[in-house]
Amino acid sequence: MLPKKFRLTKTKEIDKVFKLGKSSFDGVLGVKALPAENNLSRFVVVVSTKVSKKAVMRNKIKRRLHEIVRSRLPKIKTGFDFFILALPEAKNCDYRGLEKSLQSHWQRLGVL
Repeated sequence: MLPKKFRLTKTKEIDKVFKLGKSSFDGVLGVKALPAENNLSRFVVVVSTKVSKKAVMRNKIKRRLHEIVRSRLPKIKTGFDFFILALPEAKNCDYRGLEKSLQSHWQRLGVL
C-alpha cells in the first residue's frame, strides 16, 4: 500500500485530474497525469465493476497496481497527480503485464 502522503483522496482533486489531466490509454490501463501544486506525486487507482463483478479480483488488481507504483516511485518525476484506471482487459493480465503497461504510459506522458 502506498503511504498516505502519496494518495489522492479528495473527490474534488480526483475529478480535477480526471477532467484536466493529459491521458494515455491502451487495452489494459488508462492513466491521466496533471501537474500539481505540491512537490509530491500522488496517485489514485480505480478498478470498477466493469472490470470484474468479484471484489476479490478488483482488489487483486488494485494491490498489484499499488505495488508497481510503490516500487517505481523514486523514478517518477515529482509534482504530478495521477489517475490510474483499470480497463476490463486488466483481469487477464499478470503482474508483469500490468507493470509493462503502466511503464509505457509513464514514458508516453513524460514523467519517468
